[in-house]
Amino acid sequence: NISCTDAVAGCVVFKGMRPSKKDYRKYNIKTVSGPDDYASMQEVVRRRYTRMREEGEALPDLIITDGGKGQMDDRHRTNELLYGCPPQVIGIDPQSELFRVLTQIQDEVHRYAITFHRDKRSKHALHSVLDDISGIGPASRDALMKHFKSVKRIGEASAEELAQVVGSRRAAILREFFEKKAAEKEA
Repeated sequence: NISCTDAVAGCVVFKGMRPSKKDYRKYNIKTVSGPDDYASMQEVVRRRYTRMREEGEALPDLIITDGGKGQMDDRHRTNELLYGCPPQVIGIDPQSELFRVLTQIQDEVHRYAITFHRDKRSKHALHSVLDDISGIGPASRDALMKHFKSVKRIGEASAEELAQVVGSRRAAILREFFEKKAAEKEA
């Protein structure tokens, strides 16, 4: 999450030391407010494995969570694992095959979750700005984004530039909306 918004998690699955992308899952964090990695991990683990048990799926041989013990002093240190309760630190040789595989898993889950988070933020940003403007529908929104590439550039565009994409009536609606928004920021 960034600034406590759009918190998500990702679950990747490896079978035979290879990614099994059909088994990957994305999660919107539902029960946790604020940046609480432990509670978020707990929610995802509970949801994932409760569902697998209910559906009669085989549970994995090993579950690895990326995080713990204060995120290892706020650094990702793949060369150390925490195991058990209370957690014991287990060192891993950075030259070992285990280190290479764990790094691959860590990189893959980060890539997967970050991509999901970016997509969610993009949809949220578009929805909160363009979709709420009366008179601007999905087709106009898509045409504007295709042409201008960002909401910021749409807001900076002149009425004439906007009219070339969505016509003068919608251009006037957009200019009025963005001018009112700018005036509210200054007030």
